[in-house]
This record gives sequence, C-alpha cells and structure tokens, in this order.
Amino acid sequence: MFTLPMSTGTKSGTIVKSAVAGLVFFGTAFAVTGHASAEEVIVGLVTKTEVNPFFVKMRQAAEAEAKAKGVKLIARAGKFDGDNEGQVTAIEDLISAGAKGILVTPNNSTGMLGIIKKARDAGVLVIALDTATDPAEAVDATFATDNFEAGVQQGAYARKALGDKKPVLAMLDGTPGGTVDTFRHNGYLKGFGLAEGDPAIAGSAITNGAQDKGQVGMENLLSKNGEINAVYTINEPAAAGGYAALKSFGKEADVMLTSIDGGCAGVRDVKAGKIAATVMQFPYKMAAMGVDAVVDYAASGKKPSGFVNTGSFLITDKPVEGIDSKDTEWGLKNCWGD
Repeated sequence: MFTLPMSTGTKSGTIVKSAVAGLVFFGTAFAVTGHASAEEVIVGLVTKTEVNPFFVKMRQAAEAEAKAKGVKLIARAGKFDGDNEGQVTAIEDLISAGAKGILVTPNNSTGMLGIIKKARDAGVLVIALDTATDPAEAVDATFATDNFEAGVQQGAYARKALGDKKPVLAMLDGTPGGTVDTFRHNGYLKGFGLAEGDPAIAGSAITNGAQDKGQVGMENLLSKNGEINAVYTINEPAAAGGYAALKSFGKEADVMLTSIDGGCAGVRDVKAGKIAATVMQFPYKMAAMGVDAVVDYAASGKKPSGFVNTGSFLITDKPVEGIDSKDTEWGLKNCWGD
C-alpha cells in the first residue's frame, strides 16, 4: 500500500475510499478483442497521449493497482494531445471488449460526450481523470486536481513574487476545448488579480502543452513585446520551452515564469532556477482511485459520483509571505515522471 503525504479536499460528490497498492510496473500488451468472461473484470484506461510523463505515470499506477486487485487493464491513448477521434475509437473498442469501467482523460471536454453516453448506456462505469467533461455530469464521476485552484495558486504566487513591478503578462496556454486549459488559465488570472482582456496581458500562445510549441510561442510574444516580466504556462514542458526562449533573448533572469504539473523534470527546473514555482498534482492517485472504483462497482454495483479533488501543492525554493508552499527537497521526494 502507498500513502500520499498530503490531505485532500473534496467538492460535492462521493469520495471513493481506496486502498492503493505499491506502484509496481507491469506490461500493457493487452489486445482489445472479444468479450470478458463471466469472472474477468476489465478496466479501460484512455489517456490523452502515451508519451507525456504525466500520463505515463498515470498508466503505471493504473497497471499496478489493477494487478494488485486481480483485474485486467487495457490501456489506450490518443496519438497526440487533441486527438479526440483516437480516443473515441479507443472507447468503442473497450465497450466491445466488455470493459466494466473506463477511465478517460478527455482530449476535448465536449467532443466525447456521445461515446461516453454510449458506454454508460451499456452499463459501463465512466470516470474522468485529470480533465473534466463539459458538462461534468456527462461522466459518473471525476477524479482530478482542482485545476482552477491550481491556477489560482500559480497566479497568486507570481503576483506576490513580482513585487512592485508593473505586470506585463504572457500566457502560454494548452489546447483549446479542454477544461484543464480553461480552468488553469482563468484560475491564474484570478490569483494574479487580473480580468480577461486586461491591458496588462501582453498576449497568449497555444502550445498544446508541448516544449517546442512553448518555445516558439514565447519567442513570438517576446518579439512583439520585450517588456514581458511574467509568464503563465499550462504545464512544465511548455514552461521549459518558454524558458529556452527567454534565455535566447537574454531575459531569463528578468521574468517570473511559473507552471503546473509537479513532474520530476519540472521540480528540477524549479531547483535550478529556470521556473520560479510550480504546482504539483498527483496523477498516480487519480489512476489508482479510478481502478478501485471500477473494482468496487463490479463487486457491488455502487458508483462514485461528483468531483473528487486529488490535491495540489505549490513547489518553490523562493517562498513568499502568505502563500503556502513546499520546497524542492519535498518536491523531489513526491514528484512523478522519472
């Protein structure tokens, strides 16, 4: 069993109590063909991509928990961030395979409503991990970071750490159409104390959460406005790209660059001074709780409901008064991705 060194809050909804087994990796080579036997419980996991460390850790945790609970996990993913069609096809296959429950991180929060309804109408438990659907009630439950609150944490820190400087803000956003992108973006502005359209916002760029697009987007924004002194980023890969652009412009020491994720690479970037602060989330907890919920549903018919906040912590080695945070020593003990 593993325990997370944190307490988690909840919004409205039922909290799923989970006994989470130690994270021991095992393979994912399962064929999505045929139907489950009467005794076999199949849990489906559909992530946005296979390569993002966040989703790699989520898959590993789901695999470990499935093995511990004696159920079969079938893991699939979109080909790229934003591949809605690929995820729809994966869920179709999982329904055909006889999955008892499907855990999904939607690439598009509205683009999967039809296939999710089809799964639920077939008696499949559907739980969103990390990314809520729109509307949230389209799935049975959501296990995720409170992404709005994580954005607030990032923005509040950036505003305080900026001190008396007049803010000139750039925003490196993720993928349009996803609730994670919207919640983090809006939360950051609230925490920073700005409204959408405020003249302090110098511009924004779509990064799809990718390092290369983060770098190109930041370079374009700096080319238009060399006075930028604060940068919001959707995640740590985008932040790494943003930092590379800032460094190429000789601006890396003059800009308050912050992020969200809590991957080990990102925490090391905080320790190295490339990112001022990041907000850590816990993908392994989301996945393990999801598997447990499907196992419970298979045994008892009981479904979780509502939103379950799996928690977040601000990580920085430069704390500011009034903002709760933990340092990178703690962050490196609790990060994911390596």
